[in-house]
Amino acid sequence: MAKTAIAYKEKMKEISVFSLICSCLYPDSRKKTLGDFEELDIKPINKRASGQAFEILLKPTSPVSDTAHCVTSPPKRDISLDDIQKKLEAAEDRRRSQEAQVLRALAEKREHERDVLLKAMEENSNFSRMAEEKLHLKMEQIQENRQAYLDALMERLHQRERHAQEVRRNKELREEVTA
Repeated sequence: MAKTAIAYKEKMKEISVFSLICSCLYPDSRKKTLGDFEELDIKPINKRASGQAFEILLKPTSPVSDTAHCVTSPPKRDISLDDIQKKLEAAEDRRRSQEAQVLRALAEKREHERDVLLKAMEENSNFSRMAEEKLHLKMEQIQENRQAYLDALMERLHQRERHAQEVRRNKELREEVTA
């Protein structure tokens, strides 16, 4: 029950903040809603059948709290020329460091690009060399096949010629025998 009371109290504070914001837009509405109350006091009442019950007590503002609460900024210390010089030197060192870091990153990027280009050129040359070797082997194979085909053709031609000569000789021999 205490947890719900705390939650309800927080909700009421939010409502009072909301009403404070609204009071900026409508100045007389703040006086109507909360009046001159400073704090909320919420007391839980025994649980009812319908849920929780709370008693809200609004405490009027105390005369002590009427004084303005103003937070003063810490006193500014005097800045010497040496302090300014040290700050400028530190800023210059940071700038140089950042510039060196950017240049280092660019150099690494250029080195990576050069490595990638070299690798691509090497792969390209390897591919070209392999393609040229394959083409050369293929041309040699084609030349050997062509030569073998021509040799086989010439051999068949010679066999045919021999056969034709043999047939002519046999024909001449038959003619001589029959004549």
